[in-house]
Amino acid sequence: MEFSTPIISTAEKIFPEKILRPWGWYENLYEGEGYKVKRLFVNTRQSISLQKHFKRSEQWVVVKGDGIIQLGDFIQPAKLYDVFHIKVGEVHRLTGGDSGILIMEIQFGNECIEEDIERLEDNYGRV
Repeated sequence: MEFSTPIISTAEKIFPEKILRPWGWYENLYEGEGYKVKRLFVNTRQSISLQKHFKRSEQWVVVKGDGIIQLGDFIQPAKLYDVFHIKVGEVHRLTGGDSGILIMEIQFGNECIEEDIERLEDNYGRV
């Protein structure tokens, strides 16, 4: 199959910077209109904040390690190749297992920005 126009527009951005957090790190890998792709690692027995977003949904795919995911009141193991869909406004949290957990995160929405977060609980005093 051949394309007459490029699939990637000049409005899309690539960000190869690792951002350190008390629970681990994340990298913004790619961003385009209405979406962002991140790689996120949660250290052993550490957790991101219990949070929700107002302008975006997320899809998480476990690509290495294991851990625990909380979606609303539901808590379950997260293991290699699991896929989780997080709806706009849905409360969620990820905790790293024995060797931590690495996920690919795809955000979808009109604004895929870090400021679109409400922390409900946080082990690191960021509420």
